Amino acid sequence: MIDSAAKRTAICYYSKHHGNTRKVVEAMALEGDADLIDITAAPAVHLEGYERIGFASGIYGFETHPSVGRFLEEHLPEGKKVFFVYTYGLWKGAGVKALAKLAGEKGSLLLGEYGCRGYDTFGPFRLVGGTAKGHPDEQDLAGARAFYRGLQGK
Repeated sequence: MIDSAAKRTAICYYSKHHGNTRKVVEAMALEGDADLIDITAAPAVHLEGYERIGFASGIYGFETHPSVGRFLEEHLPEGKKVFFVYTYGLWKGAGVKALAKLAGEKGSLLLGEYGCRGYDTFGPFRLVGGTAKGHPDEQDLAGARAFYRGLQGK
């Protein structure tokens, strides 16, 4: 069980392959003292005590990873403030549209979303050494920190 008494923000994330999404949420956490919750390693999660809850994923096949949607459905309490974070190789596709719909069904208030490019070697990109090499870079991480600072007053 994760103790939420001291922190106002939780960021629940799924990051695979190159750890792009993990790098972005770690930058945010350093800025604002958030609890990072790796949804693949968190069996007992209680999010009721948090003011803001973020959901983060890479974009896989033009959408966030399906496990993030399942996690949101199972663990997001009604009426919470939420935000979304994502990384992508070339295109964000539908981005967080499906997650926003699920959060809306729980009466959540959407605070915003942040997305940036991330190194991608999936499928045919592997043949050319990947796309978005070097991303997320320092500019991407600075953007993530600025986005997170903007959430503090919301």
